[in-house]
Amino acid sequence: MAMQLESPVSFSNVGKIKWWRRGIFASQTGYVLLALLVLMVVMHFASPYFFTQGNMQNVAKNFSFIAIATLGVTFVIITGGIDLSVGSLMCFSAMITSMVMSGLSTPGMPGASLFVHLAADGKTVVANLPGLILVVSIVAGLAVAFLVGLVNGFCIAVLGLSPFVTTLGMLSIVRGLGYVVSNGRGSFPGGPDADYFYALTSGDVLGVPAPFIYLVILALVMAVALHHSAFGRHVFALGGNEKAAELTGIPVVRVKIEVYVICALAAGLQGIIISGWLGSAPANMATSYELNVIAAAVIGGANLAGGIGGPLGAIVGCVLLEVIRNGLVLAQVSSYWQQTLVGVIIILAVLVDRIRSRMT
Repeated sequence: MAMQLESPVSFSNVGKIKWWRRGIFASQTGYVLLALLVLMVVMHFASPYFFTQGNMQNVAKNFSFIAIATLGVTFVIITGGIDLSVGSLMCFSAMITSMVMSGLSTPGMPGASLFVHLAADGKTVVANLPGLILVVSIVAGLAVAFLVGLVNGFCIAVLGLSPFVTTLGMLSIVRGLGYVVSNGRGSFPGGPDADYFYALTSGDVLGVPAPFIYLVILALVMAVALHHSAFGRHVFALGGNEKAAELTGIPVVRVKIEVYVICALAAGLQGIIISGWLGSAPANMATSYELNVIAAAVIGGANLAGGIGGPLGAIVGCVLLEVIRNGLVLAQVSSYWQQTLVGVIIILAVLVDRIRSRMT
C-alpha cells in the first residue's frame, strides 16, 4: 500500500533569479544606461538648449571622437589586458596621415610625380587620380598603428611582459616619435584630396555626423565578432581564465596579438578622424585621451579583471562622459569639474556592480 506524502517536496525556489540580476539590471551597463537617461532628463530641465537638434549633433559627434578607440580598448580589457598607448597613437597616426598627404601633394617631393602634376598655369597642383593620395595617406597612418599594435602584442603575448608596463613605455615612445618626425610642429592635410579628407572625417550624411556613422558600423561589427564568431569566444575565454583557455587548445598568443592590433588600429582611425575635425594634427593632440578612453570602457561595464565587456557598454560610457561635459558647458559650470565627476562615476559604477554581485 503506497504511502501519501503529507508535504510534497517543492523546488519552486530553484532557478529563480533575483530582480537585481534580471533584465536591464543584469549588468553594470544597464545601471549606467539608466543613470544616463536620468542625467539627460536632468539636463533637459537644467537647460532648454540640451535637446535641440544642434546640440544633439554636437553630442553625437563629440562622443564619437573617443568611442571608436574605446571599442578597441574594450577588446583588450576583455582579455584582462590594458593599453595606455592609445592617446599617443591617435596623434602619431594622424600626423603620419597628414604628412604623407602633404608630401605626396607637393611636386618635387620623392614619389609625388606618381600622384600629382602641375596644371597648365604652372601653379595649380592637380591629382593624377583623384582620391588616390587620400587612400595612400590613410593606409600609411593605419599601417603605423598596425606596427605599434603588433609590437605591443608581441611583447605581451610572446615575451610575457606586463601589459601595463609595455603600453606605458609605448605611450612615451610613440609620443616621442611624433615630436621627432614633426620637430614639435603640427602637420596639416593638404593637396588636391584635402577636401575629400575633410568630408570623410568631419562631414555629415543627412545631418548625421560621419564619425557617428563609422562608430555604429564598427560597433555592429564588434558585436558580431564577439558574440557570433570563434574569435569572440576565444577573447572572452582568455579574460575568464587564460590557463584554462590554453589547455582547451585556444591559440592564446595569436588572440592576444590580434586584440592589441585591433586596439591600435581603432586608435589610429580615431586619430585620423579627429585630425580632420581639427583641421590639423598638432604634436600634442590627444594628450591624456587614454584616460578618457579607458574610463569610458570601465564605466560602460568592461571589467579590468577580464571576461566582461562589449560595444554597447563602451558606447554608453562614452555618451555619459560627453553628456556630463556638454551639460557642464550649458550650465556654465567650470569644465575642470569634468575630471572630478568622471572619477566619482567610475568608483560608483564599480561599487554598484560589486554590491549587486554580493547580493546574489
